[in-house]
Amino acid sequence: MTDDVLVEPEPSVAAELFGDRIDLARRFTHNLAVHGEELGLIGPLELPRLWTRHILNSAIIAPLLRPGRVGDIGSGAGLPGLVLAIARPDVDFVLVEPMERRVAWLQSQAHELGLVNVAVLRGRAEEVRLSPLLDQVTARAVSALRTLIPLTAPLVKTGGQLVLMKGAGAAAEVEAAAKVIRKFHLTDVEVLVLGENTLSEVTRVVRATVD
Repeated sequence: MTDDVLVEPEPSVAAELFGDRIDLARRFTHNLAVHGEELGLIGPLELPRLWTRHILNSAIIAPLLRPGRVGDIGSGAGLPGLVLAIARPDVDFVLVEPMERRVAWLQSQAHELGLVNVAVLRGRAEEVRLSPLLDQVTARAVSALRTLIPLTAPLVKTGGQLVLMKGAGAAAEVEAAAKVIRKFHLTDVEVLVLGENTLSEVTRVVRATVD
């Protein structure tokens, strides 16, 4: 069991981001701290920054989501999928994950936390067939944008959006993916920087519409 001394204290902004869902966010964060390393979901160095780098980093994109069906590709530990499902109970989430033990983790957490707005699918993004198509798709730390777009854009309906979490090189990734962006008919491509006045580490999102 994880030594709670090593886990980052909850930042005060967490309650602002989650509102009346903060208790669920606390339970999920605790569960991830206790079981995450043994299940290969997070590394031991992540515990002192679990809230800041992972939970709040995921939650900050919640306002970008529309009511409807949102896919989280390569959901892994549930970042951002489970965090967003906690923050946005009005949105239905489809968490796509190929690894069996991670699928089991996602299912167990959705059940324990009572997240009735979560469905978990085992498989790779390129193998998944969804009907109807999704309104939006998100992904975090999966792959470079030029590789990620062909995996995610086909899952989104016309007029839907990609909401992809990226690092400091997001703008450069957009430039490098120019041909792929044209191939998959993406428009209104933009890099959003979130949490500048809220979080100690900003979150960058590449948002685009699928035409």
